[in-house]
Amino acid sequence: MLSDRPYMQPSYHRAGTSVYIWLISILGAAFVLELVLLSPWWPAGGRFVTSLILTVQALRGWQLWTLLTHCLIHENHSPFHILFVLFSLAYIGRELEPLLGSRRFLVVFFATVLGGGLAWFGVNLAHPGAQYIGAGAGVVGLFVVLAAIYPEREMRLLFLPITFRVKHCVWGLLALDLFGLVLYEILGAAAPIDFSPSAHLGGMLTGWIYFRYFHANNGWDRAAGFALPKWLRRQKTTGANRKPPVGSLSKSSPELRAEVDRILDKINSHGFGSLTDEEKRILDEAKDMLSRS
Repeated sequence: MLSDRPYMQPSYHRAGTSVYIWLISILGAAFVLELVLLSPWWPAGGRFVTSLILTVQALRGWQLWTLLTHCLIHENHSPFHILFVLFSLAYIGRELEPLLGSRRFLVVFFATVLGGGLAWFGVNLAHPGAQYIGAGAGVVGLFVVLAAIYPEREMRLLFLPITFRVKHCVWGLLALDLFGLVLYEILGAAAPIDFSPSAHLGGMLTGWIYFRYFHANNGWDRAAGFALPKWLRRQKTTGANRKPPVGSLSKSSPELRAEVDRILDKINSHGFGSLTDEEKRILDEAKDMLSRS
């Protein structure tokens, strides 16, 4: 019975700790480990920490893992860098993970980290001594996705009785990073505040690409203005394999039960935002039938 499945019960909550909490815990633990390795008690620890930092020389030497591992290293002279990342992830993850699902949330985070690292490398090729650390690109990339889904949602800055719409915060970050990119980073000058605009912009662009072509359109082959070759497109079902119309599925129909089972499994794996309009209609019809039974 559909009503026996935990997804259809009103009191259902996904078991286990949320992925964004695990991510916050890992970044926090990595920061503590970084402090330990850089302490006088671990003479060789500094070399290990350095091997995780993203630098121009590292990528030229094919140390490609630094494109991702740099997000584990943060400024160790002050706690504000890591605290900003952790508090931001807590706010964004609480709102975004239920929409994307655990696996997709992690994929988007690391994709934006990678996008930020590649953008930083492209801008800093002429500065061999430059280096980049931190998960800032992943944070702003997720923030762009959140703003694209809920542009009018209000948020309040810590310790300030002022509220902003999420979309306005994104536009403000975009303006700040573009300003820093043109006037400081491209010229190799030190910015008034220690940040890497190119990495932030790369993360933001990656987040926007995800929303525009994957989230909002449910895949590349449905994106406006983009078409895959025929041999890569999803095959349409015909004849006996064609699903019956939504309205033709009766209350006792095994096709409806099987279809709802598949949709619920998809929600569990990828989040509600991954559903197509047809799948949402089928799910609504199943709920209506259960409420009348």
